[in-house]
Amino acid sequence: MAHQAVSAWDDELVPTADGRTRAPSPDCPVEVALAAVSGRWTTLVLRNLLSGDSHSFSGLAASLPTLSDKVLTDRLRQLVSAGLVERTTTKGVPRRTTYRVTARGEELRPLLIELYRTGLALGSHDEARPGET
Repeated sequence: MAHQAVSAWDDELVPTADGRTRAPSPDCPVEVALAAVSGRWTTLVLRNLLSGDSHSFSGLAASLPTLSDKVLTDRLRQLVSAGLVERTTTKGVPRRTTYRVTARGEELRPLLIELYRTGLALGSHDEARPGET
């Protein structure tokens, strides 16, 4: 039997021509979304920031006690650079720096919810072990 190439796209998985690539591309919408949440701790930092109000660095650090200050700094810089989080520093003494999710960052909320739900579903199914039926 000859190998047949897939000729039809699943319009739910690939609703626009932008996703109809044959190899990973940095401008593919799926790759863009994955890049936004990539990196250890990124999803947890976003989760905490998506809770609403502005958060101080120390508040974020306290909410994720096993996260090092270095990694938190790196993740916040990454998120600010991507336009997903806004960093605001007040004038005066002491200076206060806060972080909050931008409208662009808010677009990640449904993705994080679905990743969580999918993880629950995948984790709740026991995979059949070889030799067992």
